[in-house]
Amino acid sequence: MVGRKHVATLMRTLGIEALYRKANTSRRHPGHKVYPYRLRGLTIDRPNQVWAMDMTYIPMARGFVYLTAVLDWATRRVLPWRLSTNMEADACVDALEEAIAKHGAPEIMNTDQGSQFTGAAFIGTLTEHHIQISMDGKGCWRDNVFVERLWKSIKYEEVYLHAYDSVSQAKTSLAKYIGFYNSGRPHSSLDGQTPDSVYFNLQPEKLAA
Repeated sequence: MVGRKHVATLMRTLGIEALYRKANTSRRHPGHKVYPYRLRGLTIDRPNQVWAMDMTYIPMARGFVYLTAVLDWATRRVLPWRLSTNMEADACVDALEEAIAKHGAPEIMNTDQGSQFTGAAFIGTLTEHHIQISMDGKGCWRDNVFVERLWKSIKYEEVYLHAYDSVSQAKTSLAKYIGFYNSGRPHSSLDGQTPDSVYFNLQPEKLAA
């Protein structure tokens, strides 16, 4: 028989910890403007109509890093993503700018109310490209449910099966998984098709180009 406190001591000594949500990546900034949620009741049925962005923590063998991704809502395709060691807005702005450069601007961008997405740099980029801004309600994870499903898939099918020793290893492994997620993993919500096939097949003019 062993007590809870002794188990906790042994776990600290051995560097063992439970897998659970720790880092709060959605901290609001009291001085930043919050925008309304614009997707309720909206029919979203084509690529680049609505994008969603979010940031989540990625546990490693020691510590954790942060993954930011741009997701096309209609096709579930992961567009540019970034891995960073902090929660600053730079990674979010970089991913957004790359997505716009590669795919053009969406009509609407949906995020949570985290300070990374309400700051001047991120909002300024959206405004510059005439992108409508939509934000989840406070505590309403269902408003961005497809990104939450993406995080669950990445963590349970990739991250929790490995203990990354370095940021470079995490980046390489995540790149491989996200490539598989886009081009090799069928989605029941897409009638068994992959995000890549739906995203590109619905844009014949781009395929022709």
